[in-house]
Amino acid sequence: MNQKKLYFSDSFFSTGKTDILTEEEEKIGEIDLKSMFSSSVDILNGKHEVLVSGKFPMLSIHWRILDQEGTELGKLKEKFAFFSKKYLYEAYDRDTFFIDSELFSKDYVIKRESDETVIATFKKVSGIFSSAAYELDNLSNTLTSPELIAVIMGVNAMQKRNNSSNAAT
Repeated sequence: MNQKKLYFSDSFFSTGKTDILTEEEEKIGEIDLKSMFSSSVDILNGKHEVLVSGKFPMLSIHWRILDQEGTELGKLKEKFAFFSKKYLYEAYDRDTFFIDSELFSKDYVIKRESDETVIATFKKVSGIFSSAAYELDNLSNTLTSPELIAVIMGVNAMQKRNNSSNAAT
């Protein structure tokens, strides 16, 4: 599942399975959105085997990425910023990565903290009234595409959480 460009989406009710597609529209896996009451996701290969999972643990504001055995691979945090969207992904024992986007932009860049090398880009390719859909361009040898998809779904979950808390106030 380490194709250069992949396409995937959330679902409108944040539950159920959605396809992971290549540029040629070949289905190579799925995202299993576990429940509309929690933000946990499983990234599945074409054989429906879990490759990577992402979730907010109980009472946590950080998104955790786990491998198929349940070992934590990393932690995604939101960083405070005034005129941009910023996140930090700490991939344990590998490196730390910055995820940046301008405030009203749908384009994101993922850079390695140590040397600021761009390791991936992703962008929202959906409309306002549809569920979030993304295009991932993975340039990394460090992070797999399933792990990056789990990170992107974490960014999406954090944005939904922020939007719902802002709507409640």
